[in-house]
Amino acid sequence: MKYCFLVTTLLLISLSACKTSKPVPVPPAEPVILTIGDKKFTTDEFFQSFTKNQFSDDTTKPTYIRDYLQLYTNLKLKVLGAQSEGRDTTASFREEMASYRKQLGQPYFNDKVLIDNLIAEAYERMKQEVRSSHILFYVPLDASPVDTLSAYRAITALRSRILQKEIDFESAAKQFSKDPASAPKGGDLESYFTVFKTVYPFETAAYTLPVGQISEPVRTKAGYHLIKVTDRRPSRGKVQVAHILISASSSATEEGKVAAKAKAEKAYNLLQQEAWEVVCRDYSDDATTKNDGGLLKEFGSGIMVTDFETAAFALSKVGEISKPIQTNYGWHIIKLVNRIPLESFAEAAPQLRQKVTTDSRSTIVKDNLYKKLRGIYKVTESGSVRDNTISKFDSTLLFGQWIFVEPLASSLEKKTLFQIDNKPYTVNQFYEYVRDSQRPVPEKSSAEVLGQRYYQEFINKKLVETEEENLEKKYPEFRALMNEMRDGVLFSQTMEANVWEPSLTDSLAQKKYWEQNKDKYRYPERTFATIMVSDSDTLLKRAQESLTSKPYQLRRKGTDLLFESKVTVLSEKHREALFDVALTMINNENYIVEVSSYGDSDEPDSLSSLRLRNAIKALTNDNVPLTRIIEKDYGKFKPVTTAARNRRVSFQFFSESKKDIEKALNALKIGSITLTEGAFAKGANVYLDATRWQVGNQIVNVNGKKAWVEISKVQPARNKTFAEARGAVINDSQKQLETNWLNRLRQKFGVQVNEEELKKLAK
Repeated sequence: MKYCFLVTTLLLISLSACKTSKPVPVPPAEPVILTIGDKKFTTDEFFQSFTKNQFSDDTTKPTYIRDYLQLYTNLKLKVLGAQSEGRDTTASFREEMASYRKQLGQPYFNDKVLIDNLIAEAYERMKQEVRSSHILFYVPLDASPVDTLSAYRAITALRSRILQKEIDFESAAKQFSKDPASAPKGGDLESYFTVFKTVYPFETAAYTLPVGQISEPVRTKAGYHLIKVTDRRPSRGKVQVAHILISASSSATEEGKVAAKAKAEKAYNLLQQEAWEVVCRDYSDDATTKNDGGLLKEFGSGIMVTDFETAAFALSKVGEISKPIQTNYGWHIIKLVNRIPLESFAEAAPQLRQKVTTDSRSTIVKDNLYKKLRGIYKVTESGSVRDNTISKFDSTLLFGQWIFVEPLASSLEKKTLFQIDNKPYTVNQFYEYVRDSQRPVPEKSSAEVLGQRYYQEFINKKLVETEEENLEKKYPEFRALMNEMRDGVLFSQTMEANVWEPSLTDSLAQKKYWEQNKDKYRYPERTFATIMVSDSDTLLKRAQESLTSKPYQLRRKGTDLLFESKVTVLSEKHREALFDVALTMINNENYIVEVSSYGDSDEPDSLSSLRLRNAIKALTNDNVPLTRIIEKDYGKFKPVTTAARNRRVSFQFFSESKKDIEKALNALKIGSITLTEGAFAKGANVYLDATRWQVGNQIVNVNGKKAWVEISKVQPARNKTFAEARGAVINDSQKQLETNWLNRLRQKFGVQVNEEELKKLAK
């Protein structure tokens, strides 16, 4: 009886509750357009995919809904097939997805407004260059509070003394600054600098201080600075120069220094007669640039040593060459190659964005992120556990050698150090982080302060991880992107395993497929021909003449080298002409140059040979191989009426390529002649179709244009060999493998299409 009463009572309570409470509305189910196995795909997600990808293959030809559904179904079948094979559980898949997730998630951690402001600020600073002096009181970032405060008070007191004129800035720098490079120079940093050339706090002080004023103490990783701006000027942009270096170290003997200077002066004097590239190659000690004309990367202020930079920016005209100047590397002769003005903001912005997020400004961006995340996620700290945890660090931490042994003391073992949204993080996890992250730090650091920094870093790291874990929940577009990426990775892996790899590696299967389908792979009747088309009979005739023998003679010559009587040495003018010949050869890989030398009737025969040898040596030094040079020494056997021209070296260009004939003739009149060569089937070329298909040369007229056609071979229709058909065989076998595979997947999972939903979308 008690049991029945209890059941009845519970039933009455349940019914009463149903009568008095309001029903909870159930959202209608989203319509499903496709079902594969037990996986359902909604009409909405399919349509989003369709609108995103309908023009992906051909932007001029849209894909229709029903056709796209077929592609969509095949993709989802392959992805489900990959999942059934366990490909989404492998370590390689997880690693690849984690990498993509990191990259795709990065924009969600950046404060766009803050970064844009830093970029704009950096660009404005690029417009100026600053020169400054500083006084450094060294105190490491992780110094004890006592040492940090002591350094701050000391540098503040020194600033007061300077302002009260008890001591001038330069004397104070020499006496008190801990910067060994600038202290002996009164704190002078010597060169001008611009944005990104020093740490952000120092840069900000330098760009905001009036000239001559002394900053408040500025904290950087090195310690506290007093900064004095000594000058400010508009940006000079960048320069690109080439140089010839004559090495002379500061430790060289006096004799060695004198020899280096003499060598530099000799090279400079030789530049009045010889080409820059030749002198650079023969004299420069800079092994990385001497064979490239001494060319250096472009640079702005504060990059090169001061004397080199000053001399480079002093050059005003492109091609101008400085006298030898001395730096701590030796003697330099500098040639101005290019001046680069300050870029526009639009041009500079991408590079500025990369620098802003990677240089010392990144600390501001990161700190802003951590502050934002602390406002989103609740961080609950255990102060007593934290203090006890940090107290266990000792001096080994300062050397990056701290270790811990588990289990920890009972007061720390697996104790909660802090929670983020009620998720606990233990002392053990923190100690593991410190063990893996620790690095040696500067002297006079404090183990306690360093431990506190590691603690804050650990909290920040876990905040970022928490945000990363919630990206899909917070941002639907990120969730969709990751789903697409996941499907794409699985698709690639399963296609590789089931289609691409088998079709490429199984040569026996390829040959078998070819044997079974030989008639599918055929060449029609073809001619092998060269077709030259022009509206100019003269140019067409020239083309015919040029193509009579190979290498083909071009109507292109180099500048003749004219010599004084009995002279064989190359002048600067000769070398310039030879450099032009070399440049022509380098820019035209199929060219061959015929170098011909001549002598006067009253000269010894050997002079013509010497001129030829010197010219060829200069070309080979300029990277023209001997295999592309034809030598001809005519001596005095082909005299001309102008006596001075008998003492010459001339250059005639030939080519192994018929297309160069086309280029050379079009140089006379652009677009006046076209050359086509290859194997042609019927209907492939209107000019060839107008000929008699037989070996030989023919002239035909089509639509008012004349063509010269040279047929070298007529080949009847035939089956392709396996080697000729292999590419098409692989492509076709891939299609067959994919079709068979998709059929197996359809049988395995089953596919159902909701035709009503499809009709709605197709309207």
